[in-house]
Amino acid sequence: MTLKEEIKQNKPFKSTAQEAALNILRTADKFDQKVAQHLKSFELTPTQFNVLRILNGAGPDGWTCSDIASRMVKKDSDVTRLLDRLEKSKYILRERNPKDRRIINSKITSLGINLLKEISPHIAKWDHSLEAKMGAKKLRQLTTLLEEFRGLLEN
Repeated sequence: MTLKEEIKQNKPFKSTAQEAALNILRTADKFDQKVAQHLKSFELTPTQFNVLRILNGAGPDGWTCSDIASRMVKKDSDVTRLLDRLEKSKYILRERNPKDRRIINSKITSLGINLLKEISPHIAKWDHSLEAKMGAKKLRQLTTLLEEFRGLLEN
């Protein structure tokens, strides 16, 4: 189904750039919904999952709030509150940096690591399904085009 049909638009788009941008937004929204659906049974949001994955790669010292924010796939204006919720669920812990007490580092806990291990096969299965349906070549082309498009937005 075309975007025009999905959003029940009767008029033509103002430009191909507008149509492409709206397609990206619509696709991102559907993708977010699908990821949220997969994570719902784990009582985790896509943003929380992203933070856990980030902290899983952080190493033993963890990362600061700003380090985490800079690595997030989808930016969140309130990373502190997001970390509060993850800490309350015992998926992360926060500690003052011994070298500079003003800095607070967040680290993933063993409970958080185990949760990622539990989720991982479900995400991998979904990834394999997408690749089987679309093909690796097309997905690489899509990645290249999206990276190029994002690059244009940086200027």
